[in-house]
Amino acid sequence: MSEVTLRLTGVTKTYNAGTPAAVEVLRGLDLALTKGEVVALVAPSGAGKSTLLHIAGLLDTPDGGRVEIAGADMTGASDHRRTVMRRDEVGFVYQFHHLLPEFSAQENIVLPQLAAGVPRAQADARARDLLGIVGITPRAHHRPAALSGGEQQRVAFCRALANSPSVLLADEPTGNLDPATSDTVFEALMTLVRETGMSALIATHNMQLAARMDRQVRLEQGRVLPA
Repeated sequence: MSEVTLRLTGVTKTYNAGTPAAVEVLRGLDLALTKGEVVALVAPSGAGKSTLLHIAGLLDTPDGGRVEIAGADMTGASDHRRTVMRRDEVGFVYQFHHLLPEFSAQENIVLPQLAAGVPRAQADARARDLLGIVGITPRAHHRPAALSGGEQQRVAFCRALANSPSVLLADEPTGNLDPATSDTVFEALMTLVRETGMSALIATHNMQLAARMDRQVRLEQGRVLPA
């Protein structure tokens, strides 16, 4: 039986609950990802995909239901435990890379490892390995401003995977790139996921990219359905 890395069970979320402006975003949502699986999350704007990703990544809490990551039930977990779990088991990639501008590409990948207590030499080696996988080793010591958009996003992928998380969550990671660069960056992302054996949930409007993932799900009326 495949190892489940992320499981959401009966997750609900309502904003402005108890008011006339209440918006029920998630309505008993169920979703499970297994190790090594890459899943496309397809949803129209406003359907709640960012809410889903934030709850899955412990950046937000559901009103009801369970969130399990790497076999650990995070329902009711303390802020400290949630922070440690995010650091160690969850990687995030957004449409805009949010790299730290004063640090080089390699340093951006090293920093989250240092925060987790990894020795500097080991962190540097891990950063170099990841940059090699995505094909931008020669850019290791350049700051983000000296990198192209596609290079910046590849560095963001590497940073998200620096601490070897169980789950990668990506919100439109190629949304601001031209088609050719988007394809290159997507290939780099798939290579990273395959090399590390994690699972990934990738929200995208790009149906061509979605079709290249292991399976597709859609978020509709607050629930996840097969695409």
